[in-house]
Amino acid sequence: MEDLKQTYPDALPYHQGGKIEVVARKQLNNEHDLSIAYSPGVAVPCKEIARDPHTAYEYTAKGNLIAVISNGTAVLGLGDIGALAGKPVMEGKSALFRKFADISAFDIEVDETNPDKLIEIVRAIAPTFGGINLEDIKAPECFYIESRLKEILDIPIMHDDQHGTAIISTAGIINGLKITNRKAEDLKIVVFGAGGAAIACAKMAQNLGAKEVIMFDSKGAITTSRQDLNGFKKEFAVSREIRSYKEALDGADVILGLSRGDILTAKDIEGMNPNPMIFAMSNPIPEIDPKIVHEVRPDAIIATGRSDYPNQINNVLGFPYIFKGALKARAKCINEEMKFACAQALAAVAREPIPEDLRVKLEQIHGRKFEFGKEYIIPSPFDTRLKEFISNAVAQAAIDSGVARVESLES
Repeated sequence: MEDLKQTYPDALPYHQGGKIEVVARKQLNNEHDLSIAYSPGVAVPCKEIARDPHTAYEYTAKGNLIAVISNGTAVLGLGDIGALAGKPVMEGKSALFRKFADISAFDIEVDETNPDKLIEIVRAIAPTFGGINLEDIKAPECFYIESRLKEILDIPIMHDDQHGTAIISTAGIINGLKITNRKAEDLKIVVFGAGGAAIACAKMAQNLGAKEVIMFDSKGAITTSRQDLNGFKKEFAVSREIRSYKEALDGADVILGLSRGDILTAKDIEGMNPNPMIFAMSNPIPEIDPKIVHEVRPDAIIATGRSDYPNQINNVLGFPYIFKGALKARAKCINEEMKFACAQALAAVAREPIPEDLRVKLEQIHGRKFEFGKEYIIPSPFDTRLKEFISNAVAQAAIDSGVARVESLES
């Protein structure tokens, strides 16, 4: 098992003092500035908002402000480490919002594991924000918490661990299908993991057209004979018994790995169909080492959750632009149409020729070639085309599906 402290000896110095700060956007240099920034001049926008709450989008930071909220019960492969220990991750998420989408965000770590109490806390602070990014909340509570908040609040809410991974992996499948000349309805997909991200990935693959999905949790294949399944897992129960990973993978086309590192062997993947898509997304250690995949299945399309391999299934390709699009449209929620618009737009960007100056920059950053194919099915997070292209696609989907507060992107 990789010792990440040795691999990244500069990690602790980098995080020293935290990664985010709050800065003022308006000048505050003299008595007049002070009188309009605070008392008495601040009463003017306060009265406007009291008269029409929608004007908060104009006279406060609400329209470009996201809360990154977690209780630390399922922190990116580290598990239930608690709200405080998860703070570096949430700070990082906030920094990514600013870097990639010019969205202000700050992290809120809530020391509360009771779902209903957490829902009430988030509901109470929601007026501050234009959207809420739920993060690193364990399953199955995460499904209930997100669903309930979407019912009671009228701003965009998304549990990114579920939907972000699903959106990016779906973009990868879309382009994998194009490269291998297959149809989604013909795919046999095996999912390792049955948490929030795994279930969301499986559902989105089904919505893409996939008909055969086999899912494994920590106790084995999810089948109708098991009596320990919650309602979310029951949706994926298959009627036949499956005794091993290899049995499930024989004749499979796609692996969606969202479980834990190093659970698959070379023999497990030998019987997969030609040109398999192996998305081993467990982070930081994939379900199977890409080097092993290259040796056993050189025909495979490989994706991981890591930035040091091609085709990173990186949520930063999704959540900044989904929320930016939602904020552009002043959307009341984030719906399936907006998620699919993001996936389709991401896949489209990867297929487009890259402008020469951008291509040179990306190849310098990543140290590899960028040309649509098996090692480039998903755009780089540093592709500057993403911010407007993806967010506009999401915003338009919000307008078209009737959840936007604006009538067009020009309004």
